[in-house]
Amino acid sequence: MNLPNLDQTGPDLSGQADLLQLGPAGAAARLVLLHGWGADAHDLLDLGEMLVGPELSVVALQAPEAHPLGIGRQWYDLQPIDWGQLPAARAALRQRLERLASSVPLGRTVVLGFSQGGAMALDVASGLPVAGIVACSGYPHEGWLPQATAAQPLPPVLLSHGQQDPVVPFAASEEARKRLVSGGGSAQLLAFEGGHTIDPAILPSIANFVGACLG
Repeated sequence: MNLPNLDQTGPDLSGQADLLQLGPAGAAARLVLLHGWGADAHDLLDLGEMLVGPELSVVALQAPEAHPLGIGRQWYDLQPIDWGQLPAARAALRQRLERLASSVPLGRTVVLGFSQGGAMALDVASGLPVAGIVACSGYPHEGWLPQATAAQPLPPVLLSHGQQDPVVPFAASEEARKRLVSGGGSAQLLAFEGGHTIDPAILPSIANFVGACLG
């Protein structure tokens, strides 16, 4: 499934299928969006525009797999979780992010994901020299142990999660923060009263974080 380029004045990403893009040609920085299980690349696009404004690049990536119910997409099977699919999903996303770096460097890129997309953002982007990561209602993948090195520190991470989330327990983001800090990184967790969503009340905090990462 190839999604159209929403802004023909934006950077040429025609070599990468399954994405939506907004923003001017030659943007200095970029926000990459990873949707959740059963959604698609359109899901977070409005959020991206709200967070960075029209002067920066926004790219929403489409998950590669069809959802088993026939509506939306998935990064890997979730019911039940098939961890055997994770290495291929991880490698494919890493390749796509590195390809995007041909137009905007990873060091000027923030990756934001929701739910399953948040888990993918944490896993893959923490191993790349991105400017920052935002994981909303996400969770740590099995075996994910982020580790800072002298050559490549962990990027700053902002986590957000509803304390009454019935889909992904709040404790999942607490565990992700624990692993990031243990690995030598920095991570902030924004808790809110609510369920499996991105609370509008925390959008200013997310926007401030993204802005700080992108300078």
